[in-house]
Amino acid sequence: MTAEMKKQETTSVVLVGVGGQGILLASAIIAQAALDAGYDVKTYEVHGMAQRGGSVLAQVRYGEKIYSPLVPKGGASVLASLERTEALRYVDYLAPDGLAVVSDQVIVPVTVSSGNSTYPDVDEDALKAFFPKLAYISAVDKAIELGNARAANVVLLGALSTKLTNIADSFWTGAIEKCVKPAFIELNKKAFQIGRELASNA
Repeated sequence: MTAEMKKQETTSVVLVGVGGQGILLASAIIAQAALDAGYDVKTYEVHGMAQRGGSVLAQVRYGEKIYSPLVPKGGASVLASLERTEALRYVDYLAPDGLAVVSDQVIVPVTVSSGNSTYPDVDEDALKAFFPKLAYISAVDKAIELGNARAANVVLLGALSTKLTNIADSFWTGAIEKCVKPAFIELNKKAFQIGRELASNA
């Protein structure tokens, strides 16, 4: 496929997690990288309950011309989740040949900690039943090794970027520099590269 044909295609990405995990920053970096690569970009976010530890959803679509920010069910090239059960909540967004990138982190909601419900028994094997193409990564552990657990979102970003081959590496680096606070740029560049390595080994 030629570069021009790839440019005309629409690429859709869905990112999910829990409030406070940095899903919106990750989506902003994807959008910036795609924009810098010359694509038309549309984004959509749902985070009304984010401050209460609720589910957060971000969608990014890019291509030659994008008319809607909404990813159709079954239309996402990548579904990336920073919390393992959140991936299952949005499983129907992923295309049949799409890649699921899921962090092994568990965040127990209030409904579970209060005893009103139970946390689903979800491990890597369970996720593979839903996602034939799965990169199951320890994003938080790797971020902690770098010295900041909050960089887990960019570890996840690095992993999912391996599926988005129509955006060159230089645009990812540039987007991180534009979207991240100066004091954390180098940390996040390292987190991004670690994520790429994790995905390639998955």
